[in-house]
Amino acid sequence: MTQGTGLWMAARRRGWALMLAVLAAALLQGDGLSAAGASLKIGFVYVSPVGDAGWTYQHDLGRRAIERAFGDRVKTSYVESVPEGADATRVIRGLAASGHKLIFTTSFGFMNPTIKVAGEFPDVKFEHASGYKRLDNVATYLARFYEGRYLTGLVAGHMTRSNIIGYVAAFPIPEVVRGINAFTLGVRAVNPAADVRVVWTSSWYDPGREREAAEALISQRADVVTQHTDSTAPVQAAQDRGVYAIGYHSDMSAFGPRAHLTASTHNWSNYYIRRVREFLDNKWKSTNTWGGIKDGMVVLAPLNRAVPEKVRALVAEKTAAIADGRFHVFAGPITDNRGNTRVAAGKTLPDGALLKMDWFVAGVTGKLKQ
Repeated sequence: MTQGTGLWMAARRRGWALMLAVLAAALLQGDGLSAAGASLKIGFVYVSPVGDAGWTYQHDLGRRAIERAFGDRVKTSYVESVPEGADATRVIRGLAASGHKLIFTTSFGFMNPTIKVAGEFPDVKFEHASGYKRLDNVATYLARFYEGRYLTGLVAGHMTRSNIIGYVAAFPIPEVVRGINAFTLGVRAVNPAADVRVVWTSSWYDPGREREAAEALISQRADVVTQHTDSTAPVQAAQDRGVYAIGYHSDMSAFGPRAHLTASTHNWSNYYIRRVREFLDNKWKSTNTWGGIKDGMVVLAPLNRAVPEKVRALVAEKTAAIADGRFHVFAGPITDNRGNTRVAAGKTLPDGALLKMDWFVAGVTGKLKQ
């Protein structure tokens, strides 16, 4: 951990304005990094605390992999718990102004701040996770999370007894909606009678709100709970209430060993190492990456011993079929939850439509929050 990062963590309790001042001071002092030209300074901007599991934790594993791979050739730093909006702009600008030549911004809401700062620093390269706006010095990257979601849906659909499955979700953006739909398609593939109920938290990381959402779903007889939020609170709630859970981002089994059935996890390490190597070799270009199971960017966590062998076999079969292109999660026929045909038999939803998804498949209870 760099000096600047430690100061950030200490100051977070005293308010965001003070945190910005601390960052500025640390950067002016060099942030404990090597002299200019000695090492490539790489910055990461995180929307939530690093913690021990979750979205930010997975990205930080990638940061650490960079340090192991390149040693003294690089020096990394990160800023955690950065709100999306004006504060993100100031943090990203601070990193760029202090000599960081490669900056990874790792939340959807950092998209516009990244684009804005990139225009001010054309000699700095930026990588934005989950966004769609690019410049000559801004690349975008994302994983096909929906592939792992489908596989976890197969598990949930088999393990439910109430046929009510709860889904704790952050924001109704296409990435989240796509995951809900893929999960539900997996559920319905093995259990056409099951329904998926969604509760929105309007936050990527809020353990209290996430737990409340999970408990509300469990009170509605959901006996499997999953999530598209960053904390382990839904898994812990499931453990406490004696129902099953499916984690996200990371293997969360340590936080609910009896409850945790599996998780769709993300591996950013190979991507980060490749992009840093391209930068060091002067081969970096603005690209758009969307990798999945075949690329090793989406990996299923180990299955709980409670999952029957026939389900394990089905998951393994579908994993292989997705990896080699024999199966696509959004292959038709697919109808939405209002009875309209969205994907005809023999057709597959193209990437452009997946990236703009704003409707629920049959099996999701309720309307899509606008």
